Amino acid sequence: MSERNGRWAAIAASVLAAAVVYAVALPAQAQTLDRVRTNSALKLGYDPDARPFSFDAQGKPDGYAVALCNRIADSLRAQLNLSKLDVEWVPLSGDAKLRAIQDGTADLVCAAEPVTLGRRQQVSFSLPIFPSGTGALLNASAPLALREILQYGEPSSRPVWRGAPARTILEHKTFSSIAGTTSEEWLSGRIKTFQLAATATPVTDYQQGIERILDGSSAVLFGDMPLLMDAAARSDSSGNLIVLERHFTYEPLGLELTRGDEDFRLAVDRALSQAYAAENFRAFFTTWFGPPDDAVVTFFRQTALPE
Repeated sequence: MSERNGRWAAIAASVLAAAVVYAVALPAQAQTLDRVRTNSALKLGYDPDARPFSFDAQGKPDGYAVALCNRIADSLRAQLNLSKLDVEWVPLSGDAKLRAIQDGTADLVCAAEPVTLGRRQQVSFSLPIFPSGTGALLNASAPLALREILQYGEPSSRPVWRGAPARTILEHKTFSSIAGTTSEEWLSGRIKTFQLAATATPVTDYQQGIERILDGSSAVLFGDMPLLMDAAARSDSSGNLIVLERHFTYEPLGLELTRGDEDFRLAVDRALSQAYAAENFRAFFTTWFGPPDDAVVTFFRQTALPE
């Protein structure tokens, strides 16, 4: 063998070895469709405490995101030409949702997860399933000045909290947010940026946050807008609660799946696009959130991808 041929042979061997190492290094869950096709089984995670997207209803998963995932399962059954597809529902909460995708406990998380760059370093996301963002809940007896500052203030990217009278109204208040969420990060960042003498107190869930609003230990509860609205509507003291119309951030929600598994992501996005384009989607959406306004209709119309 010539020196040149020997060199090419060595290069080819190195490339082959690298390809083998890469294939071995790929996580088992990266070939989700192959495994689903082989086992006729799909593992779906859900959050028991994320109404109206995902929750337990008499021991069974229910909610908007759960219903969407059931449609995805039906679509996968058809796409893979399976006679049956067994769906296993795995209850998850907090950081367990991220870990479940990474370790293969779940193929897809059907909850209310905001699509952020930080999260996308760990998992991938489907097409957005809802146009969400951080909202604010207050006691109906809250001072009008506080409500007006929060409702009609300039966009949160400008330091309107720094000057009077906004600063005076917001100083020495206690604000709550849901621990471990983007709302908690946003609230801490606003207080630090605007150098407010205010306290940020995280709560474990929306019920605890509402209790703090009602007993006066927190002035405002910040959280995902649709979850705030649902929690307030279900509260026994709903008449004493107000959810402001303002979104302080824009954070579309998506379904989590493993990074790098583009075939599975394509199958999921195809199912969602078909669902959004279906004639009965408006009625489907209304089941969980009431009739959609024009902005929401436009959001889903623009989100659905053509074939």
